[in-house]
Amino acid sequence: MTPPQSAAPAPAVSVIIVNYNAGPLLAECVAAVLSSSLRVEVIVSDNGSVDDSLERLKAARSQEPRLSVLENGANLGFARANNRALPLAHADYLLFLNPDCLIGPETLARIAGFMDRRPDVGMAGCLILNPDGSEQVACRRSIPDPWIAFKRLTRLDRLTPGAGGRRLNHDREPLPTSPTDVEAISGSFMFVRRRALDAVGPLDEGYFLHCEDLDWFVRFHRTGWKIALIPDVSVIHHKGACSTSDPIAVERHKHRGMERFFRKFQAHRYPRPFSALVILGIRLHFFLIRFAAYVRSLARGIFKGSR
Repeated sequence: MTPPQSAAPAPAVSVIIVNYNAGPLLAECVAAVLSSSLRVEVIVSDNGSVDDSLERLKAARSQEPRLSVLENGANLGFARANNRALPLAHADYLLFLNPDCLIGPETLARIAGFMDRRPDVGMAGCLILNPDGSEQVACRRSIPDPWIAFKRLTRLDRLTPGAGGRRLNHDREPLPTSPTDVEAISGSFMFVRRRALDAVGPLDEGYFLHCEDLDWFVRFHRTGWKIALIPDVSVIHHKGACSTSDPIAVERHKHRGMERFFRKFQAHRYPRPFSALVILGIRLHFFLIRFAAYVRSLARGIFKGSR
């Protein structure tokens, strides 16, 4: 009689990747994750991609038992696509990873080791690098508020780099030499303790794209969980690989997310006229971006017609 086979060991990390037209980067991203020194499982939640990214992945990994593909059939947005993958994840640690990120073999082991030593940390990020090796802007940042947004829109934060006060991004500041608690990390790489996720709840599906990560950071802090940056672990992020086909639509979702975030967490702090002004400013900023894009498109058409 053949003895029953033991079940496969549980994964140490469940990696959830939301894909939308990531091209060849998706297969590269999954291959990098599967090369990790820790036991992993990968769940790709595909938002109705119309390129060949999913076909490339299936062709390369058709017999990979550690890979699951969830085909959503339509673009559900970032938050909802991540949440749909949660029932398929079995590990005590989860990594929410963009498909245009490339990790190293020891990335997950080093972050999991840090999380094991810091049970008060609910989420961790690492140093996010551009392909040229420079630090990406949103790698370590503050939770935005109206004053931070005003300084950013008016370029005051760049005109007065030595001035005090909170800034949105901290990439111009010296990099910490050891893990440090931060307000916010990059949403492209969010390493989450399942126990913390259960306490905080999943991503808010009211956001379609952008600001759902900021919403989550605020909720983690409010629930008593810390967020940490591990500066001596890095990944490469080919930023924007999934959102280049319609930049105006991306900006529309981003500004809607900004308005939702402000209404949800900050509007109550201010007098109603000021909050209304902030919301008007967000909408006006999107209008100006859209108008500028229209003018550029019109100018290109005139230039081509004159040739």
